[in-house]
Amino acid sequence: MKPLRKIIFWCHLLTAVTAGLVILTMSVTGVLLTYERQIIAWADRRACHVVPAAGAKRLSVETLLNQVRESQAGTAPAIITLSADPAAPMAVGLANGRNVFVNPYTGEVLGEGSPGVRNFFRAVTGWHRWLGAGGENRAAARAVTGACNLGFLFIVLSGFYLWWPRTLKWSQLRNVLWFRRGLPGKARDFNWHNVIGFWSLVPLFIITLSGVVISYPWASNLVYRAVGELPPAPRAAPGQSPGNAGFQLTGLDRLWERAEQQMPGWHTISLRLPTAAGAPLVFTLDQGNGGQPQKRAQLTLKAGSGEVVSWEPFSGYSAGRKLRTILRFAHTGEAGGLAGQTLAGLASAGSAFLVWTGLALAWRRCRAWRTRRAKVAAGVLA
Repeated sequence: MKPLRKIIFWCHLLTAVTAGLVILTMSVTGVLLTYERQIIAWADRRACHVVPAAGAKRLSVETLLNQVRESQAGTAPAIITLSADPAAPMAVGLANGRNVFVNPYTGEVLGEGSPGVRNFFRAVTGWHRWLGAGGENRAAARAVTGACNLGFLFIVLSGFYLWWPRTLKWSQLRNVLWFRRGLPGKARDFNWHNVIGFWSLVPLFIITLSGVVISYPWASNLVYRAVGELPPAPRAAPGQSPGNAGFQLTGLDRLWERAEQQMPGWHTISLRLPTAAGAPLVFTLDQGNGGQPQKRAQLTLKAGSGEVVSWEPFSGYSAGRKLRTILRFAHTGEAGGLAGQTLAGLASAGSAFLVWTGLALAWRRCRAWRTRRAKVAAGVLA
């Protein structure tokens, strides 16, 4: 083995052994989170089903919000989301963190959807990001997952280097491009490790690279600098919205209609209620599945006149902001729609097998080394 290849091999092996269990945890939870958005939406719709009567028309947004305020006494609405689907309820996020769903035709509060499903995915996300840690321990756990993700990026890149055949002959490529039957344990693990690693290379590179960008401010800033832009100023950590129980609803219907006209073919429109009187209203319009930033835009209107303060479609972003935003949703595959999510989920499953086969190969190598040492020691003593 050439010196450079040997150095890279041992760095690859030691990084994998050190970070293996954390990478395995992130991989398994990544698989479980593959269709999180769709499963939650499906569960909420089953729990809060809406069957519009023939010819029924939705109540105005002002009327619906008034009824929510009356039914949720003491808790102000903070954000509202309306879907273009006639059978979908209106979602209202309350200031205390709860979500309720409202029949858009009657104003009846249908409940909180499926809290069990939401809690399950919240727990899985907690393990994916913080290894299940809570409170003050999350910062340390996030540092561990961030470092292991960075290590995984190195494993992916070095693994491709180590995979590359010394001579590009079909007889050699065939052995590392597809699964072979009837192999003993070590050869089988080696074959699986090579095959899965090759076919997972591109999606895993995107997932790990975007994970590094999400984890480290320096990596996020590097995205902007790579296209010749200055990084934006750091944002304050988002806190829980206090809502606005005193927000004046008069005129909201007119502003909502103006927002609908801004993006024909919208799928959802969301509005975070302003917390200060007279503050502009910021609408988020989405033509995608909720995780496709290229199909989303923000419209800011003046509270009184409805005059457009700003219109920010994805096409209007700078190159750096486009790239940084896409990377955020490339991590989950959502930027590519359902196909992208499926590919990301398969890659996450593949990474779990890579960890398993990699650790198995490392264990066999360690055991063989100990056996050789024992034989040498026995020969010396003899």
